Amino acid sequence: MNVIEEHHVEGLESPTRLQDYNLSNFTYISTKSALKKAIKRQQILINHQPTSTATWLENGMVISYISSENNAAKIFKLKVEVVYEDHFLAVINKPAGYPTSGNYFKTIEHALPFNLKKSKFPDALNLPVPVHRLDNVTQGLLLVAKTIQAKSLLSKAFQNQKITKSYRAICFGRFPKNTIEISQPIDEQQAKTIISVEDTMIINSEIFSLVHLNPITGRTHQLRKHLQLLQHPILGDQLYQGNFRTNLPHKGLYLQSFQLEFTHPIDKQLIKINIDLPEKFIKFIEQN
Repeated sequence: MNVIEEHHVEGLESPTRLQDYNLSNFTYISTKSALKKAIKRQQILINHQPTSTATWLENGMVISYISSENNAAKIFKLKVEVVYEDHFLAVINKPAGYPTSGNYFKTIEHALPFNLKKSKFPDALNLPVPVHRLDNVTQGLLLVAKTIQAKSLLSKAFQNQKITKSYRAICFGRFPKNTIEISQPIDEQQAKTIISVEDTMIINSEIFSLVHLNPITGRTHQLRKHLQLLQHPILGDQLYQGNFRTNLPHKGLYLQSFQLEFTHPIDKQLIKINIDLPEKFIKFIEQN
């Protein structure tokens, strides 16, 4: 059993339920949701015994936060590009064709231990975990947590829209103006995307546009659905391109997560990471 942090309860004026305990007493737990999950996983001990959210705390009790059981890891030996890495987090360049996570062996999550170093901090996760998802067919930057605290803070930052993700796509047709904002709901949920046209090209007598996409919200297939609604679907999108067809030098979806901008959860420095245009985008554009 690895103790991540431990302290004695003091200063309470009356008994307090564990679920209502002041989170500032924890270094590595920053939200009530994270506390409840840790309790459910039996990572919170009171006087060295498993507990529940209904436990009443009194002065003098000892609260221990322990690491979870280290089950045998499923490691998928897929080499991926590591764009950034420190003790707390990493950013990788996810290849298209693999799900981020899920009930499969060949996922990006299962490939992370093969590519990243384990954190040396007390709250190191047994295995690094993605803190957001990219579709199976989407390539590009994926943010990964390596410690419990980083995972909690990055997840909270995503919920509060404090992390900016930018995408590139090649779409059918010419857009009517260089910047478009679409706020069409998706699955009855609010959704907003900002589209900026970078270039327009004619290839084999057909018109295509290279665009930057900034999703303000994060609905499933949001970018793909919004571009379909505008009648400018993404090249290679088997789900949403409808009757739009063209010959492609490379198969797959022409959508890339190319930029991440966020405040580092631990040292509070601004991090902005960019990657180059993918090879298949270049090959297509060179036909212009």
